[in-house]
Amino acid sequence: MTPMTEVEGRRIPLSNLDKVLYPATGTTKGEVLHYYAATAGGAILPHLRDRPVSFLRYPDGPGGQLFFTKNPPPGTPAWVATTPVPRSEDQSARQVVVGDLASLMWAANLVVEFHTPQWRTDAPGIADRLVLDLDPGAPATAVECCAVALWLRERLAADGLTAYGKTSGSKGLHLLVPLEPTLSDAASAYAKRLAREVEAALPELALHRMKRALRPGKVFVDFSQNAASKTTATPYTLRARPEPTVSAPVTWDEIAGCREAGALVFRAGDMAGRLERYGDPLAPLNDPEQARPLPG
Repeated sequence: MTPMTEVEGRRIPLSNLDKVLYPATGTTKGEVLHYYAATAGGAILPHLRDRPVSFLRYPDGPGGQLFFTKNPPPGTPAWVATTPVPRSEDQSARQVVVGDLASLMWAANLVVEFHTPQWRTDAPGIADRLVLDLDPGAPATAVECCAVALWLRERLAADGLTAYGKTSGSKGLHLLVPLEPTLSDAASAYAKRLAREVEAALPELALHRMKRALRPGKVFVDFSQNAASKTTATPYTLRARPEPTVSAPVTWDEIAGCREAGALVFRAGDMAGRLERYGDPLAPLNDPEQARPLPG
């Protein structure tokens, strides 16, 4: 019989708690659920709230089947919030909105990565943040990503914008910038311009084109995730990687001091200490007072 737990007055079935999801570290599903419960209010929930969520599901661990879904999964409880999301000019669908601890624990029980767009449910296609995904092509690593990030930080500052960093939870780095509401198309165009500029300034390091043949040893500056239809790994989500790595906020001192590929790899067990030490370095992304207009 599947055990049930009550969270904020909602009864949630929690299944296979002893199942090992990450064989490399022996991390069980119960430990994954504990991670999300422990990092909910002060970390992941503010970044999920009021945004439609897409799920990358990996119910048998990273080595099993992975599948991406935007639609509410079969069996979604009626109390889990959903929102209409435009899919084309004349069509829309619904997606889950994870706005409270009960919804978070229900979703975490499905074993998912959380992915969210750069806009909120009340304004589809109107970006309130900019993202630049720095993806290294081997033998480039996070070290090269950090060098590119530092250049982009200064470039954004010249336009009056403040950038914040987080790891992708895989090999790369994400830069996020709070914006006054602006069309996703405008944010995409600006991000593409920045990607071209950093390639011109750092031709041995950065690349704005995705073509695989060009990528070895360079950092691909992916601007495409600013499109209204695209999503990015939500801050603090666990990733479907061999170990329970987290898409973890990092400070600019950590980025500037990165000297080896694994220096900015953080796992679920690291996050309690980091939150105690730093709080949420990405909290300004959710503060409208920190938003600045996109340059004209």
